[in-house]
Amino acid sequence: MLSLIPIITLSYLVGSIPTALLMGRILKGVDVRNVGSGNVGAANTFRILGPIPGVVCLLLDAGKGVLAVLVVAAIFSHTSPLSLTMTKILGGAVAISGHIFPVWIGFKGGKGVGTGAGVLFSLLPLEAAGAFLFFVLVVALTRYISLGSITAVIFMAVAILVEKYGFGLEVRTEFVYLTIVLSVLILLTHRSNIKRLLKGTEGKFGGKG
Repeated sequence: MLSLIPIITLSYLVGSIPTALLMGRILKGVDVRNVGSGNVGAANTFRILGPIPGVVCLLLDAGKGVLAVLVVAAIFSHTSPLSLTMTKILGGAVAISGHIFPVWIGFKGGKGVGTGAGVLFSLLPLEAAGAFLFFVLVVALTRYISLGSITAVIFMAVAILVEKYGFGLEVRTEFVYLTIVLSVLILLTHRSNIKRLLKGTEGKFGGKG
């Protein structure tokens, strides 16, 4: 199992790069933890820096997941005691953990959506594309980015379950577990958002706060 240490270490370090924090300081000289929602993620970057930096931040966060799955895991797959698929899932999962708990800023990072999206697109591109379209639809109808994120990842898990157990398609069981665990994780990281959604006080896309 010692052979997994390089995969875990590098994937974590990649995932823990605080993209939003760096962009805030470089582009506007602000600490995103002290303005907007205070979250170190793409949504708060969009709110503080504008749409283009927000999209760039989302792509960079997603890129961390892609890098962990397709580069880090692939490089060390020949020494991993796990299958290639499980090695990729491990790298992706650790990158998501790094994004949420980055060592560089006191283990208080983003909510895992952007990096999680990159991981899912790397492993399940068609289903992830469907979840992204669902995200866009929910945000367009409700203007709640948090609701779009929550429902999109749940949509992804349901889609995988339906494919495997409803239509009998050849879907790896590992992907079923991955999407379910990621759904639970996103729900946990969005606890405060869920409370505000229920109270009707959640900030809307394009609005203030």
